[in-house]
Amino acid sequence: MFSRIKEDINSVFDRDPAARTVFEVLTNYPGMHAIWWHRLSNWFWKKDLKLIARTISTFARWLTGVEIHPGATLGRRFFIDHGMGIVIGETAEIGDDCTIYHSVTLGGTSWNAGKRHPTLGNGVVIGAGAKVLGPLNIGENSRIGSNAVVVKDVPAGATVIGIPGRVVNTKKTDQASNGERDAIAKKYGFDAYAVATNNPDPVAKAIGRMLDHMHLMDNKVSELCKEINQLGGSVCQEALPELRVGEFVEDEKAAAKKREETVNSFDPEI
Repeated sequence: MFSRIKEDINSVFDRDPAARTVFEVLTNYPGMHAIWWHRLSNWFWKKDLKLIARTISTFARWLTGVEIHPGATLGRRFFIDHGMGIVIGETAEIGDDCTIYHSVTLGGTSWNAGKRHPTLGNGVVIGAGAKVLGPLNIGENSRIGSNAVVVKDVPAGATVIGIPGRVVNTKKTDQASNGERDAIAKKYGFDAYAVATNNPDPVAKAIGRMLDHMHLMDNKVSELCKEINQLGGSVCQEALPELRVGEFVEDEKAAAKKREETVNSFDPEI
């Protein structure tokens, strides 16, 4: 038991630069406390003392803000950073050397008995607020970005972001490329806290390409109309309305201003 506790403490020092002393980790890391309480509740669960196990689990949730079902399987050197708001379901399986941040959910999508929660391979990292739902397999050393919602299996070494989660980088793809994807993965790849302002969201990237395509087509149609009119035709007399991204920005600013005025005009004494 003490060797496992020592191993847990060392894993904190390996992954959290804020950790300074062993005493600090022992007394001020609720993620570690939640894991230790789970080991106790899991022991009772395996002994078929389900009520005692659930009671210990509930008590641990009160103390730490982390809810781990006693039936969940946790690997070695598992690290919960911050911890508050984490939910790990009954049939979830977590491999060795995994890390998850606060507000992560490893949940189910079915009320049927049986395997209904995710399985995490070794070395998986899940960013703050991410949801991994269903009996999925998350490959070894993969990364789930902050606030992503994952509903499909993730290959080993992949980086997943967005809602629903989309793979934006895999080791296999990187090895087949000329290094460009490695640079992208290093620059954006995994963001545990979703603070990158230029994160390459797949949906935003697709919309941007569509707008580029529309702009190019507008130019080509305009040139074609010009040539036809020079040959004596009479087409495209009315100019196409210009599509400008700034208009959407201004609309959003106006809507935000209106919302602010509405809030400011609220009288709490009414």
